[in-house]
This record gives sequence, C-alpha cells and structure tokens, in this order.
Amino acid sequence: MIRSRPFISWGLSVLLLAGCGYRDMSDLESYIAQVNARPAGPIDPLPEPEPIETFVYDPGERRDPFHSDIKEETQEELIVESGPAPDPNRPREELESYPLDSLQMVGTLDQEGIRWGLVRTRDGIVHRVSVGNYMGQNHGQIIAIELDAIYLNEIVADTPGHWRERPAKIALIQ
Repeated sequence: MIRSRPFISWGLSVLLLAGCGYRDMSDLESYIAQVNARPAGPIDPLPEPEPIETFVYDPGERRDPFHSDIKEETQEELIVESGPAPDPNRPREELESYPLDSLQMVGTLDQEGIRWGLVRTRDGIVHRVSVGNYMGQNHGQIIAIELDAIYLNEIVADTPGHWRERPAKIALIQ
C-alpha cells in the first residue's frame, strides 16, 4: 500500500496535466476581437493639482534651526590648534602625485657625501631623492635614506582639521 502511493500521486498528476492540453480557445479569441473592435474613447484629463499653502518661518527671538550656534573656525585656526599640519603654500613635488605603495626603492647612490635614494614609479621612471624631499600622497617627507629603505614622516588627517604624524618606509626591492 505504501509503495503504491507515489504511483497514484504520479498518475493523478499526469491526468491533471493532460487536462491543460485542450487547445480550443475560440471563446477567448472572440472576446479579444470584440474588445479590439470597440472605438477608442477619449482619455480623461489629469486632475489639476491643488495649490499648497505656503508657510514662512519667522524665528522671532528663538534660535534659527537652520544655522549653527557653533563658532565657525577658519582653516588657519584649525591648523594652529591641531599641531602638525601640511604647509598649503609649499609647492608640490613630482613624487607626491603617486600613492606611496606604488613607488619602489631600487637602490641608493652616494655622491660627494650625499646619499640619494633611487625610486621607480609605475611608469618605469627612476627618480633621485634625498633627505627633505617629499613623496606619496600624504605629505610624506623623507627623514632618512639607508641602504635598504627610505624612511618618511607622513602627515595624515586624523579628524577634520586635526593632523597627526605617521612613520612610513619604502623598502629596497630584492
């Protein structure tokens, strides 16, 4: 009995689906023809929008909610309060247009007592840098050049108007 249940269910499903195969749709087709034969009526116009009553806010002696009572500080005041900050008037150097992680140290050059770092960009161009030069997009100034790495101090935004120094380095590629 239990084994015959799937066959009974299958058999009933086949009979029900067989009833869906009836293709005489003449009554549906005649109704569609009737609807298509009707003349098209005019389209009702859109209703006129109702005018909205305007309201003018008069704060009187109260605080205006659209203006802040907090004193707006100028950019110069923010820089003085926050400690280290980049110099906005300093001319940007070429290597400051590249992200630091896209630059590669490829060697050093000692010339007349000055150690230069050799840095390659994504474009394959090798630049010569020394202590004091800037590179990277976070105002990174070179503080030391060793045989195996270039060390920088970056100035990054901590919160709006507040800056902090962050050490960074570019290691020599092997």
